[in-house]
Amino acid sequence: MSDSEFTPGQLKVITYPHPGLRHIAKPIKRVDATLKRIAARMIELMYQHRGVGLAATQVNLPIRMFVWDPTGNPEKGQPAVYLNPTITRPRSNEEAEEGCLSIPGVNSNVVRAKTIHLHAFDIQGREIDTDLSGYEARIRQHETDHLDGVLFIDRLSPAQIRDHDNELAILETEFQSRQRMGELPTDDQVKEELLAWERRYC
Repeated sequence: MSDSEFTPGQLKVITYPHPGLRHIAKPIKRVDATLKRIAARMIELMYQHRGVGLAATQVNLPIRMFVWDPTGNPEKGQPAVYLNPTITRPRSNEEAEEGCLSIPGVNSNVVRAKTIHLHAFDIQGREIDTDLSGYEARIRQHETDHLDGVLFIDRLSPAQIRDHDNELAILETEFQSRQRMGELPTDDQVKEELLAWERRYC
């Protein structure tokens, strides 16, 4: 994909059940000016949607990158970009409510590790190697899940999922209708686009 065919402003948050959300992102092997603009656009989208994190797969990019700001406030926060994150040494468990910009209207309690170790790189190529706990650990786990094609609803119990059957069915029906109307790309078109990005960065 050439820069003449793409501008970061075209990026939008995709919603369930878009197939891009189930794509397993590949490690990034190169960083260029366009990738830096993509990261900046993802930060803009995160704030616009009042989120605290956004993974590349949520804007239909198959690369291992996410942005985050636990404050969710562009006036107070310090957003950060993480490339090729890996999580190790999960310890203990705790339950807390989560939502997702790609699954609007659905919130539920999710059990996650209370403490983790995160290894990644920032957009300048500097290494990040840190232990995290609580809310900060939870956000990183949620976003890293996205890069593995995992949604927070996959971590819910059958009873919890039943509580949200109606909301999920509405999202599915709306998505399928927009595909039929040609407002959204077909699954095959999505695959072609993802492969193009993989060839560029992975």
